Amino acid sequence: KIVCLNVELELKAEKDNAEVRVEQVSEYQAIVDAEWQIIYKKLEAIYATGAKVVLSKLPIGDLATQYFADRDIFCAGRVAAEDMERVVQATGAVTQSTCSDILHEHLGTCGSFDERQIGGERFNFFEDCPEAKTCTLVLRGGAEQFIAEVERSLHDAIMIVKRAIKNHTIVGGGGATEMEVSAYLHRFADRDVSHKQQAIIKSFAKALEVIPRQLCENAGFDATDILNKLRVEHRKGKTWAGVDFNNEGVADMMERF
Repeated sequence: KIVCLNVELELKAEKDNAEVRVEQVSEYQAIVDAEWQIIYKKLEAIYATGAKVVLSKLPIGDLATQYFADRDIFCAGRVAAEDMERVVQATGAVTQSTCSDILHEHLGTCGSFDERQIGGERFNFFEDCPEAKTCTLVLRGGAEQFIAEVERSLHDAIMIVKRAIKNHTIVGGGGATEMEVSAYLHRFADRDVSHKQQAIIKSFAKALEVIPRQLCENAGFDATDILNKLRVEHRKGKTWAGVDFNNEGVADMMERF
């Protein structure tokens, strides 16, 4: 069980504008005891909920930390608002601004909670959350540049899957789409354009072949040979003919999908 708070659990002196007048030493001691009772009432109320994880946007002092540790309860203070919102949405918890009225339905739940050391930082893992609609991916690498490149590649892959699911349409890879558009523009320019704009259209069509050419160069293939084969295949009407990276040749990209 998880309780999310917007409460400060720290024993500290009163604010500067507070004023207390005492006439006897016993009255002063009563004031000190009252301060301790206030913090302990908050802690006891939290413990009574049965929560095993306590998170707060505000500070959690040493007294509260030791109190929870003695009772096998994990606590963390100064949790960022964004992180707290994620936990609330994933676990079904309700952020509380007081400790006096925390009900069972205000608590969040998860299958397991664990704090792990990854590299030079510690992370809290909430697993099997009932309301979670997302997941967290931890990227690790030897250099920041490498991690940044992996993050960009991962983002591209996720966006591709998202668009494929949303639009229910796909096109062939391996430069097949660019080669088909290029072949279509060449045919259009030869058939329907008789003025000098024909050269412009053909130049644009030629520029589209840069994509499959670059794919060939990245794979270490003979780009000129592969492009010639692609042109022949597309003239035969094979729309999805693209670069075959497995066999260093040309193949139907839809069949390989």
